[in-house]
Amino acid sequence: MSPFRHRLRRRLALSGVAVLGAGAVLAAGAPAYAAAGCTVVYKVQSQWPGGFTGDIQIKNTGDPLSSWKLEFDFPDAAQKAGQGWSGVYSQTGQHVTVNNAAWNGSLGTNATVGTGFNGTFGSANPVPTAFTLNGTACNQAANAPTVAITSPAANTRYTAPASIPIAATATAAGGQTISKVEFYHDGLLLGTDTAAPYTYSWDGVPAQTAAYHVQAIAYDNAGTKSSTADVPVFVDAATTPAIVADATSLAINPGASGTFKIALSKAPTANVTVAVARSAGSTAVTVAPATLTFTTSNWSTGQSVTVSAASTATAGSTATISATSTGYTAAQLGVTVTEPGSVDTRFTQLYNDLKNPANGYFSPEGVPYHSIETLIDEAPDHGHETTSEAFSYWLWLEAANSRITGDWAPFNSAWTTMEKYIIPSHADQPTNANYNASKPATYAAEYPLPSQYPSQLDTGVSVGTDPLAAELKSAYGTDDIYGMHWLLDVDNTYGFGHCGDGTTRVAYINTFQRGTQESTWETVPQPSCDTFKHGGPNGYLDLFTKDASYAKQWKYTNAPDADARAVQVAYWALQWATEQGKQSQISTTVANAAKMGDYLRYSFYDKYFKQPGCASTSCAAGTGKNASSNLMSWYYAWGGAYDTSAGWAWRIGSSTSHFGYQNPMAAYILSNVSAFNPKSPTAKADWQASLTRQLEFYQWLQSSEGAIAGGATNSWNGNYSARPAGTPTFYGLAYVEAPVYSDPPSNQWFGMQAWSLERLAEYYYTTGDAKAKTILDKWVTWALANSTITATNFEIPSDLTWSGAPATWNPSSPAANTNLHVTVKNKSQDLGVAGSFAKLLTFYAAKSGNTAAKTAAKNLLDAIWTHKDGKGVSVTETRADYNRFDDVYNASTGQGIYIPPGWSGKMPNGDVIQPGVSFLDIRSFYRNDPDFPKVQAYLNGGAAPTFNYHRFWAQVDVATGYAEYARLFPQG
Repeated sequence: MSPFRHRLRRRLALSGVAVLGAGAVLAAGAPAYAAAGCTVVYKVQSQWPGGFTGDIQIKNTGDPLSSWKLEFDFPDAAQKAGQGWSGVYSQTGQHVTVNNAAWNGSLGTNATVGTGFNGTFGSANPVPTAFTLNGTACNQAANAPTVAITSPAANTRYTAPASIPIAATATAAGGQTISKVEFYHDGLLLGTDTAAPYTYSWDGVPAQTAAYHVQAIAYDNAGTKSSTADVPVFVDAATTPAIVADATSLAINPGASGTFKIALSKAPTANVTVAVARSAGSTAVTVAPATLTFTTSNWSTGQSVTVSAASTATAGSTATISATSTGYTAAQLGVTVTEPGSVDTRFTQLYNDLKNPANGYFSPEGVPYHSIETLIDEAPDHGHETTSEAFSYWLWLEAANSRITGDWAPFNSAWTTMEKYIIPSHADQPTNANYNASKPATYAAEYPLPSQYPSQLDTGVSVGTDPLAAELKSAYGTDDIYGMHWLLDVDNTYGFGHCGDGTTRVAYINTFQRGTQESTWETVPQPSCDTFKHGGPNGYLDLFTKDASYAKQWKYTNAPDADARAVQVAYWALQWATEQGKQSQISTTVANAAKMGDYLRYSFYDKYFKQPGCASTSCAAGTGKNASSNLMSWYYAWGGAYDTSAGWAWRIGSSTSHFGYQNPMAAYILSNVSAFNPKSPTAKADWQASLTRQLEFYQWLQSSEGAIAGGATNSWNGNYSARPAGTPTFYGLAYVEAPVYSDPPSNQWFGMQAWSLERLAEYYYTTGDAKAKTILDKWVTWALANSTITATNFEIPSDLTWSGAPATWNPSSPAANTNLHVTVKNKSQDLGVAGSFAKLLTFYAAKSGNTAAKTAAKNLLDAIWTHKDGKGVSVTETRADYNRFDDVYNASTGQGIYIPPGWSGKMPNGDVIQPGVSFLDIRSFYRNDPDFPKVQAYLNGGAAPTFNYHRFWAQVDVATGYAEYARLFPQG
């Protein structure tokens, strides 16, 4: 079976903290397990004259709790806790009590819950110093290092562009030493110091109304880290005129050039001449023009300056460019010359290949295709369809390029294009206002085989309540969902158009709908807006559900891994833009990423909001948030009536979670980086809980050898059947070897390993989390042992086979998975997977110092480059599975397109849909494809055809592999 048939998505849319200053915390480490224990981190998240928002993170390190009560005292009598969320607040004098909300009282061992409030204060807002949880004093451990920010002092004010010197002291617990201190602002890493005194200078900080939060984390030689010390500071706009640059740094290859723009901070009374010159550093770096003139009318419009490096410039050399004028504060830009022929240069070559219109990666509308080639069938059943996955990779491509060029307009433009074409507008989801959160959807069972469909709608099965709808509407002022649908027919190849108009390009479509056996070869494509214009009398609806009558409707399905990747990429974009002093240029995109993460929480929930552990249709329906698994499941979906006067809409989650879709990096970003804190009051705490649960999920599923096994479900067989005796469980979810689809098995493809573990490696690189390192240490050892990698050639795992099962999860004492095993069935040269694998190894090596991983990453990237062609990188693939083009349904094997007896309809081009049709019969347009003669010869008995595909996601995974290695290992 081809290793490239990997993305077979099934999309079911059936209806003791020491105070250092305001907001500053000094961490205590986690105590040993005891009958009771807790850690509490209290932070001032934002502050304004007389008011503030408090954030409290509670971790129970003792025995499981069925309810909790947090108590603390404000140091100042004028401090008051007002409106609260994720907890019930009361205050008597200076004493504050927070009882759990109705939905978050259960707090297991090592579980975390977040709560917060809006408060008021008088002349000062000091932080509480002592907390109790159910009467037990918190923050009593002494085995973790402590850190304190000694400068700046809390609430220090600076003038933009500011230089903020940060200094910290760090103390290790007995027997340990401090290995490093990391400095952050608002969750974004600034730099690291490995020797006392621990300092960092944060330069070029622009003005903003809200406080910046300067932060520090200390690590000891055992890898144990402190909690975060946090000091708010303010940067005010300059009162004297200044020259303003839109960047603070630029990287240029020898023989190349880059640009930045300068302007004035305020209107002059007469023309101002600004001199631009190299003021220090390499003479091989030049700048033009030498002068710029600003007038009373154009003073705020940025004028471009070009910085060039001579072809003889030495890699690694630097220069400083200064823009000066009498009476104005000067602006400076640092220039670094990059190594010619480096992996950074290869990134630029691939970027140019992908953006070259002649190569055909993008549609006329600017939408990335799944592949250049049109004849391809894997998850998209045509190359000129596209996925939310492709959009998220496009964002990654642009972010990586903007880091090099300093131009963030293409990154913002990619997000805008994504919003326009693959995030449904209000007009595309017009009846959400009719959604009833107390009854999200009507139950319809899932079944293993397409031949068991359509599935009867059953109003007699109870469904839970949706706890997100009300707060999302309150936060964003709309009933609409802000998430990507997973699949688009970019060229309108099928001819559905928009809501049946037949002509509109970039049309929403869907495919997978009928059980785990339904492979891409067995789908019946259908429009996401079904107006009964095509298909049968009821459009396509009665192929999937059985009901007394059918209504015209719209419906969309979200692929959570793609939305999470968009958040992940936006974080790096903000990190890099901040380094350049350009974070304000992407602030709208960052806010939209946080918003997307807010809605992405729907993926945490059971399909019908049933509680975890459900083993029959009569099991308990969820109330509040107890239907959340805190894992990212395979999808969430939403839909409603096409007729705006009709009174219904629905939403569902997914009952099954695959390890390959988890994204601890996104969970960390949405719960720990303030710029990405979603607006909904409970979202930050939800993502914090998800981060913990995802890490446990990897640990539970890690095989004896090191690879990660499939996943878990709350709905056995898709219909809440009783689980087979002895089935291992994870917080009530049942282990599934191949979650979601079985043709081929969803945990067979090594790409799922590389994709998912790459996110874990990014998280480990960013945070140093010891649990993530333990998982990666074992996984990397296994993966490298099963790979052959040199600078000129490589073979990496392709298909995997599995045996045994994990032990039932015990969070207080996880069992070793001695009965869960993986075998590498075969190997391949899948370039996209190799790119992701190289990134994984790069992040892991950069944090751990593992030289074998670093060497393998570099060799893998070098070997991939040997497959460079005029359009990117590619290898020759033999597609033996293309013999299924003309398969018809075979009841004995279950393969082929199943159409119920008596059902008939037509595709927009007139292709007849009826029992006995093949994949090709309802896609006759393939016969006109320039590559189809190769397929026809194969169907006639010839050899399996070969192709050199250029998948967009694969090109980007390779390109960003070069970019990340160059960034993290600039010396090679």
